[in-house]
Amino acid sequence: MRQYIFKRLIQFIPLLLGMTFISFIIIQIAPGDYFTQLKMNPEISPETIENMKKLFGLDKPIITQYFYWLKNVFSFNLGESFTYHVPVSYLIKIRLKNTLALSIFSIFLTWIISIPLGIFGAVKEGKFIGKFLSFLAYIGISIPSFFLAMLFIFFISKTGFLPLGGTTSLFYENASFFEKFLDYLKHLLVPGLILTLTGIGSLYRLMKNNFLEVLNSPYIFTAYAKGLPEWKIYLKHALRNAINPMITIFGYELSSILSGAGLVEIITGWPGMGRLILEGVLSSDLYLVMASLLIGGILLIIGNLFSDILLAIVDPRIRLR
Repeated sequence: MRQYIFKRLIQFIPLLLGMTFISFIIIQIAPGDYFTQLKMNPEISPETIENMKKLFGLDKPIITQYFYWLKNVFSFNLGESFTYHVPVSYLIKIRLKNTLALSIFSIFLTWIISIPLGIFGAVKEGKFIGKFLSFLAYIGISIPSFFLAMLFIFFISKTGFLPLGGTTSLFYENASFFEKFLDYLKHLLVPGLILTLTGIGSLYRLMKNNFLEVLNSPYIFTAYAKGLPEWKIYLKHALRNAINPMITIFGYELSSILSGAGLVEIITGWPGMGRLILEGVLSSDLYLVMASLLIGGILLIIGNLFSDILLAIVDPRIRLR
């Protein structure tokens, strides 16, 4: 297992290099950049702009710029933000923890609800409760996350049931540890519930279809013929095989943390990576955008590797060679 993990990590190094190189070239050759916007300001002289380009190392050829950025990355220096004039690592450190908290919270809730519901819906297939759950799943799949976010904001603004925007309240600094945790959780609930409600439908249908397919397998009929209890057939025999495709999806969900929560973060005012990436793209903040792409690539690697390892643990037929 250790040798397999090591080989996979080695294989992903050229993938990361290729991804960052292509992204860097595309961003640089795209029309307009941060300094183009500065040229439109008559109060900033051309000499000042040229000095800023030298300061950020952007007065050299594109290939040289990329390797200069790559060298800094290996020394854990992600560059300085053009817009905020602070190290990019500092901005990401502040925002990434909020995005990870939101994504882990929503993924946990989505899976802990979707998997049992999918099994229950498969068992009750053809009955009223099964049809009703499928109807709710279709509604959940059909509603975009941004529309649901706006409905939540409208409802909460009228009722004041939960706080909106930010991660903490005014009394946060003087509160006890438990009160700080509850306050953070209250702010997390709004974007977290939105992501959970929009994700349950698709996962429910996948789990239900997988479980139905497994229930129609010959070895399940054999288990029934042997007189095994129904709960044992479902949990010990059917679930272990039906869960395999879901584990692969779980790995991709980990890799899409940044993009999946971005739109909801922006609408609900949650200060995470989604808003930061949008601001970086709109302002052509090269180093901020590149750092975001690099983190997304690393999460993709970790997600795929994690799902492969989980598959090997859950399914003894799979061997990591």
